[in-house]
Parts: sequence; structure tokens; C-alpha cells
Amino acid sequence: MADAETTTGRCLCGAIRYAFRGAPEWVVHCHCDSCRRQVSSPLATFVGVLKANFGFTAGAPKSYASSPGVRRSFCPACGSPIAYEADSLPDEIHLFHGTLDQPGALVPTAHVFTGEQLAWFEVLDDLPRYAQGRRGTRPIGHGPQRQR
Repeated sequence: MADAETTTGRCLCGAIRYAFRGAPEWVVHCHCDSCRRQVSSPLATFVGVLKANFGFTAGAPKSYASSPGVRRSFCPACGSPIAYEADSLPDEIHLFHGTLDQPGALVPTAHVFTGEQLAWFEVLDDLPRYAQGRRGTRPIGHGPQRQR
């Protein structure tokens, strides 16, 4: 899968490695409770990739069914979160941005599930904000939540 358009990533210890071809479908900050809990942080940033363009190149993550139809994978050696997969989105895998080898290369373009955003946490950008997911919806605004 190595070429000029290949993006790679790995867990903290390097036991799990992956690669995908081409541009991601999207890159977003997620503020939902489940994602925050998985990464132990005020938000999680994801890179949405088509499974047809993705593959693990080393190791195999373990997964946890966090809710019906949702699997969250992680490295069994170091515990790094790797990805989110949902039965409702069978063609996609959502990779944690923090696992990218070149995280500066893929810039987020939106915030999702801002209805669950922590009141004390804010990202000062002008990206569109969605109360829940982006599919079939319009943003509730742009820029920091506190400005609305």
C-alpha cells in the first residue's frame, strides 16, 4: 500500500500499524460522551476512511462492543485506541487522529456532537459545529460555542 498518497499510523508501542490510500472522507472533532471516555480527553479527533482503502500492516487490534452495533478497537499491548466502527456505516473505519504518523497533514473540518460538549472546554476555531452528526444535517453554527 506504499505510494505518495498513502497515510500511515500506529499505536503507542508500534505493535499495531495501518495504512490507507488516498484522501480521507473527512476529519472531525467529536465531543460525544463515548468518544471522550475512550480517549480520556475532552474530545476525540477522527479520520474517516473507506475500508476499501484501509488495511492493518502489522498486528491485530482487539475490539470492544461499546454499544449495539459499535466496535472500538485498541492495541492489546499498550492500550492505545485505534478505531471506531459501526454496523450503520459498514464501508467506513474511523481512525483516531492521534495515531497518525504525520498528524499535521490532516486538518479537522468540523465539530460533531457538540450537544454533548463539556461546558468548560472550547476549541477556538471557525469550523462548523453540528449538534449531533453531520450526515443530512446543517451546522448549528460556526466558531466557538461560547460566541453563540
